[in-house]
Amino acid sequence: MSLLELARATKRFTSGQRELVVLDDVSLTVAAGECVAVYGTRRSGRTTLLRIVAGLLTLDAGEVRFDGRASASRGRRALGVEIGYGDPGFDVAHGGVVAEHVALALLARGVGRKEGCARALAALERAGASACAERDPRELRPGELVRAGIARALVTEPRLLLLDEPTSGVEPEEREPVLALLRELADGGLAVLATVGEPVAGPHRVLALDGGRLGGDAVPAEAPIVSLTPRRVEPVA
Repeated sequence: MSLLELARATKRFTSGQRELVVLDDVSLTVAAGECVAVYGTRRSGRTTLLRIVAGLLTLDAGEVRFDGRASASRGRRALGVEIGYGDPGFDVAHGGVVAEHVALALLARGVGRKEGCARALAALERAGASACAERDPRELRPGELVRAGIARALVTEPRLLLLDEPTSGVEPEEREPVLALLRELADGGLAVLATVGEPVAGPHRVLALDGGRLGGDAVPAEAPIVSLTPRRVEPVA
């Protein structure tokens, strides 16, 4: 059974007398152990899709179900516990090094500081960002910020990980390792739903969101390799 299900999800926004349909009858499933990426250009509705799954926005029509239950019955309680929302931004006003920022979600829920820091270090290691633990967030490169943001979402050990454009602003040589990390997390049993600004390889599925409609795979299958039979060419006299 799928962990996440969107059934005929529709979302509209109004500006004055104009109505914009951002999501139009979208259906989507993501299972535990699966990494799904949704590709869309700017204003395609990809971020709105994630915010609806996270419970930060409500649908005008359709339904979101998490673990077989309508998300409306859970409210926002699942966010930050069963659902992790990766965010590369850090509020430096909180002070402290990266590991302390990663532990904040646990400390806010009453977890002791020692346990919280230990779990933060484990999450950073899982995200491939152990080297960033004792650094100031302002010192991190874009790729490191993304990994630290993923660690912050992983620290509560969620079942579903949501990521909005994890490869945006990341150096080209670091994009493939970030995508490989998402696939690795999914292969470990986590459900991963990410948005991307360009078709990518790596996730189990890459879907395209355009005009509010969710389409098929945005990454074409590799062309079959056809072996060529050597042909003898006669010399020209």
